[in-house]
Amino acid sequence: MAPLAGAMLAGVLGTTFGGNVIGRRASHTLTILGVLISFVISAMTLYSVVEDGARFNETLYTWMVVGGLKMEIGFLVDGLTAMMMCVVTFVSLMVHIYTIGYMEEDEGYNRFFAYISLFTFSMLMLVMSNNMLQLFFGWEAVGLVSYLLIGFWFNKPTAIFANMKAFLVNRVGDFGFILGIGLIAAYAGTLNYGEAFAKRGELASLTFPGTQWMLITVICICLFIGAMGKSAQFPLHVWLPDSMEGPTPISALIHAATMVTAGIFMVTRMSPLFELSDTALSFMMVIGAITALFMGFLGIIQNDIKRVVAYSTLSQLGYMTVALGASAYSVAVFHLMTHAFFKALLFLAAGSVILGVHHNQDIRWMGGLRKYMPITWITSLLGSLALIGTPFFSGFYSKDSIIEAVHESHLFGAGFASFAVLAGVFVTAFYSFRMYFLVFHGKERFDQNPDAHHQDAHDVHDAHGDHHADPHGHHAASSKPHESSWVVWVPLVLLAIPSVIIGFMTITPMLFGHLFSDSILVDAAKHHAMAGLLKEFHGPAAMALHALTTPPFWLAFAGVALAYYMYLVNPALPAAIKTRARPIYTLLENRYYMDWFNENVLARGARALGTGLWKGGDQALIDGTLVNGSWKVVRAVSGAVRWVQTGYLYHYALAMILGIFVLMTYFVWLK
Repeated sequence: MAPLAGAMLAGVLGTTFGGNVIGRRASHTLTILGVLISFVISAMTLYSVVEDGARFNETLYTWMVVGGLKMEIGFLVDGLTAMMMCVVTFVSLMVHIYTIGYMEEDEGYNRFFAYISLFTFSMLMLVMSNNMLQLFFGWEAVGLVSYLLIGFWFNKPTAIFANMKAFLVNRVGDFGFILGIGLIAAYAGTLNYGEAFAKRGELASLTFPGTQWMLITVICICLFIGAMGKSAQFPLHVWLPDSMEGPTPISALIHAATMVTAGIFMVTRMSPLFELSDTALSFMMVIGAITALFMGFLGIIQNDIKRVVAYSTLSQLGYMTVALGASAYSVAVFHLMTHAFFKALLFLAAGSVILGVHHNQDIRWMGGLRKYMPITWITSLLGSLALIGTPFFSGFYSKDSIIEAVHESHLFGAGFASFAVLAGVFVTAFYSFRMYFLVFHGKERFDQNPDAHHQDAHDVHDAHGDHHADPHGHHAASSKPHESSWVVWVPLVLLAIPSVIIGFMTITPMLFGHLFSDSILVDAAKHHAMAGLLKEFHGPAAMALHALTTPPFWLAFAGVALAYYMYLVNPALPAAIKTRARPIYTLLENRYYMDWFNENVLARGARALGTGLWKGGDQALIDGTLVNGSWKVVRAVSGAVRWVQTGYLYHYALAMILGIFVLMTYFVWLK
């Protein structure tokens, strides 16, 4: 409730809606204090869960009863919830502090703090719920606030397009999600997690009405469609890269520990149901593998620093989904946790770079920033090393565990998934260090930016996406880069620490301990991934040392080496490859034409269908036939009948006599 209170105070008293009663300092103090309180309580809760085995699962009150279906408000705190609470609140706290420096010149400063605090509250409600009604409330709340945040600069057309795109694509996924919840409510008669899971055997024995499909498979696939939208899985991934139109702090919050991981959390929470359907698990594995590999390819050709990190997020979400499909749920949430820290670090470091180079986001016009921005440089390097799975870094432990878990899986699609996650290691290393080398090493290219010569600092946000003006009024090309203020680099340092050590510290309790023993259910007789991991695990140090002889390490090394050669040793090579492989580059540049397909086929088809229903159904059938046709029939009948309503008594008497005559004739004829 603390983030909600901070959001309400800043959103009402700190904006024109409430008369701007409190200023900027009070707004950010209140919201940061609220998130700090939440983080401290979350850390204490996690300690109690780990050390004392504390658990909480209670319904606070019943909101309403519809038939026999109870709609309740309650909370569930176990190992999975406590871990998610700590990750969400810590990353959110870092983003709040970072925002003080990043958004200091923005007119919507107080409104932004209110939004991100409300976003944190929504995510906490999602992970703490003990029933699907409350889960859906948090699910939709993070979607709503993300819509507000992506379109934060509402005077910018690209931002408005991006937030509408995110909203619509997520509604597609949410339609499947609510169908899955509805099927559980219809056949299990409850929305409570525990009660629904207790009836999993009954659900597994039923078929979907009118088909031969297993009901549990339909339920799980519907739930996963919801996760596909929220966690940006192919083909519902198209909203996430465009969401970079929002301010950088919210890019870190949405794409690191909160909204995009909601789908991973939800599937993990529903593991007792997903374990009953190998079809649903295989479907998840294949979708995740496609996302992990093919979204990584798109990261290779991006020049916007934030979009490179965004496509990296898509790829890593694919890795998590592959782990879910292999029934390695604990590995998926382990990667969720490690990814939250190093991906938030990379996004915030990208924002620091944007500030340092006067709001240029094109990595082609950077270079040599290492000596100007040493803190941003070293933290970015640590985040990149964690991302590519360097041994002993946090990302290594989770990423390597996913690769091994998929290798141990025997489900349909495991072969393709194993290839995809292995190839993705090379791709990730290549595009990550392509960005790193272009930004921090090589020749300085600040004065070569063609955009910088045609616009002053007040126009920079229109060309590059971020909004700040250079406070000194200089052109971007005429100013040297500089390190960001302490409120920007302190969160980078604090995020870099877990990006390096958290994997080493937590792999044993999270994957092979009892932290998730009552949160995650795995049918070990059918799905052997976790058993295979346990058999090969001999401690985090031994795991890292052994990795030096495995293919993932050498693939990552090859990716880094190739990026070094192509962008520092022989920078003419990328242009030559681009010329020779123009069709492939065009395909990647157009993002596999998914946006074109959505806009020209799906959107136009939906519009044509809507127009047909409007003109043929609404205007012709309903208005023309039913509404207008009915009154025309009534008018015609009444027009004919009115001729016999003469008003003369002898006419009516004659009609009565004729009527009696007809009736008498009819009855006589019957006899």
